[in-house]
Amino acid sequence: MKRNTYLTLLTPDEARILWFERLHAHSHTLAEENVALPDALHRVLSRAVEAQRSSPAFHGAAMDGIAVSAEDTFSASARNPLRLELGKKAHWINTGHPLPQGLNAVIMMENLNTETVGETQWAIIEKATFPWQHVRKLGEDMVATEIILPPGTCIGPYDLGALAAGGVLEVPVFVRPRVSIVPSGSEIVPLSEAREEDLRAGRVLPEFNSLIFSAMITEAGGDATVLPVVPDEPTAIAAAITNALDAGADMIILNAGSSAGSHDYTAHVLESLGEVLVHGISVMPGKPTVLAVVRGRPVIGVPGYPVSAGIAMEEFVLHLLALWQKRSVSERRKVLAVPYNPLPSRPGMEERLRVKLGLVGGSIVAVPLPRGAGTITSLSRADGIICIPRDSEGCDAGEPVTVELLRPETALAGALLAIGSHDNTLDMLDSLLRKTYPGFRLTSAHVGSLGGLMALRRGQCHLAGSHLLDAEDGVYNRKAIEENLEEPTVLLRLVDREQGILTAPGNPLYINGIEDLARQDVRFINRQRGSGTRVLLDYRLASLGISSTGIKGYRDEEYTHMNVAAAVLSGRADAGLAVRAAANALGLPFVPVGMEEYDLVIPRRFLAMEAMQALLDVIRSESFRKTVESMGGYGTEKTGQIIWEYAGR
Repeated sequence: MKRNTYLTLLTPDEARILWFERLHAHSHTLAEENVALPDALHRVLSRAVEAQRSSPAFHGAAMDGIAVSAEDTFSASARNPLRLELGKKAHWINTGHPLPQGLNAVIMMENLNTETVGETQWAIIEKATFPWQHVRKLGEDMVATEIILPPGTCIGPYDLGALAAGGVLEVPVFVRPRVSIVPSGSEIVPLSEAREEDLRAGRVLPEFNSLIFSAMITEAGGDATVLPVVPDEPTAIAAAITNALDAGADMIILNAGSSAGSHDYTAHVLESLGEVLVHGISVMPGKPTVLAVVRGRPVIGVPGYPVSAGIAMEEFVLHLLALWQKRSVSERRKVLAVPYNPLPSRPGMEERLRVKLGLVGGSIVAVPLPRGAGTITSLSRADGIICIPRDSEGCDAGEPVTVELLRPETALAGALLAIGSHDNTLDMLDSLLRKTYPGFRLTSAHVGSLGGLMALRRGQCHLAGSHLLDAEDGVYNRKAIEENLEEPTVLLRLVDREQGILTAPGNPLYINGIEDLARQDVRFINRQRGSGTRVLLDYRLASLGISSTGIKGYRDEEYTHMNVAAAVLSGRADAGLAVRAAANALGLPFVPVGMEEYDLVIPRRFLAMEAMQALLDVIRSESFRKTVESMGGYGTEKTGQIIWEYAGR
C-alpha cells in the first residue's frame, strides 16, 4: 500500500459541513418508535408531543381556607366585616381540591375568623378578595392540545413529569442510532485478553478506545456495538465495514489506521468502498481523521491515540448524532483564565490544550497538562481545554485566554492549586481530602520546586511542594524562599522521604552509589532543571568532584518520580534518582542516597481559607500518617508541623 498524504487540511467546521452536506444528499433519517413513559428517560423526541388533557383539569384551591365567590366579598372591610354562612356561600377547602360549582376564589385560613351562632357557623371576612385569588385555574399549567415538548428534546426527569401531567402515557422517540465500532490493529487485543507479560514486552496493546466511544455514543442517545478487533489487513477491514453495513449500522467508526503510515489502510479501504471526503483536519490532536460515505451511510476513521480519537468523536460523531435527532450539541461553559507559563503552538494547526485550573486570588490560573495525543490522563485529570487558534503561535504567560470547562465552575472554588515538586503523597492527600471534606480537593501540577516558588511569587497557586537543598549549609527550602518570595509565608513539613537510585530489576550493572552514574555503561534519566531532586544530584556530584558532563543521559529529563521509575523499568535508562515509594510502586531495586525534607510552602494569606484548613486537618490526621508510612521510604515525625515562618520583605 502507498503512503497516505495530507494534501489539504480542513478546519473541523469546514470538514463537518462538507460531510453533513454529502450525507444530506442521501437523506438518511432515523426510524421512530413509541415507548412507555417510564422508559422514556434520556430518549429523544421525534415529534412534538401535545397535551392529552388540561392540567389542572379543574379549578382547584391553591391554599387551605374557604372557597367563595369573589363578588360576594367586595363590601368587606376591617370597619365593616362581612359574615358568610359556611356551607352555603362559603365552603371549607383544602389545597388541591376542586372549587364548588360557581365559586372562584379562596381566602386563606390566616386571613379569616369564624364564629358559631347556635348551629350555624359563620366566616368573618375583613378584606375583599378578587376573582381567582389563590386558585389554580383549569389549564393553568397546560391546556389540552397544547405542545408540551418540541421534537429533539432529550427527555429529562422534569420532562417526564410534564408529560405525565398532560396525560401522555407513550411518547414518540427516535430509534437509537446504531453505531458500529470497528477496532483495528494487528497488535491490538481486547482488554480481557491483555496479559501483563505481553504488555511489558510490547507485543500487544490493550484496546480501550471502544470503551470510551461506547460511553460517548450512549450519552449522545446512540446504541453502540463493539465488533471484534480486525488485523491491519485491507481485506479484513473492508469485510468488517461491509458486514456492519449489512447488519444495519447507521454509522461506522473505524478506530486506528487513519494516519499517513505505510500500514495505515483506513483511507485506502474507504476509497475502495465509497467516497472519502476528508482525510486530515487542521487540529491537534486529531489531525489524522477520515470522513467518508459508504452506501449512503457515514463512516469515520478516527486516530488510534485516545486524545486524538476523543477530539474526532466530539467534532464529528457527536455532532452527527445530534443532527439526526434534531437537537444541538451542548456547549461547554467558558471562562477566562491566566496561563501559568507561555503556551507556544504551531501556526496552521488549531490546538486543544488540556489544563488544570485553580481559583487563586480572584483569578483562574491554567496549568498545562502533557500534550501527547496518547495521554488519556490528560483528559481525565483536566479541568478545562484551551483552544489555540490555527493562526496563532500560542499564548503568553499572564495573557488571559478562554477555557472550556470540563467540570462545574463551582468545583474551582473548592480546589486548592499546588504547583511545584512532585511527590506520590500529593495524590493520596487529594483522595483523603475529598473523602473527609466533600467539596474540597487538591489539584497539583508538577513543574519542580523552583517552578513552584515562582508560581507563588506570581500569585498563581495556593501552595507549592518544595525540597530545595542549600549546598552551603545543608538546610532545605529556607534560603530558596528568602531569595524568591516577598510575602509572609509558612513552611509546613509534609514528609521526610528517602531519595535513592532506582535501577533495572536485579540491578544487573551493580550500581551502588552516585559515583557509579559516571560510568560509561550506565544510562541515566534525570529530573528537570529546578526540581529538588536535580539540586540534590548536583550537590552530591559536586561533593564527589564529578562533572555532570560525564554522566550519560544527564540532559534526559522527566517531571515526576513515577516517570523516572517507568523510564528505568522500561529499559530507557539503567538508573534514575527518585524516592523509595516510586521504586516500591514498580518493584525496582533501590540504592539509598539519603533522607530529605519535603515541605509545603504556603503564603500566610491563604492559611485562613476553609479549604486550606481542611487540608491541614487531613495532613495532621492519623489516617494520613498511616497511609504514608505504608508506602515505604517516608518519615512522618514532623508531618503537619509549621517548622519555619518567613516574615517577608
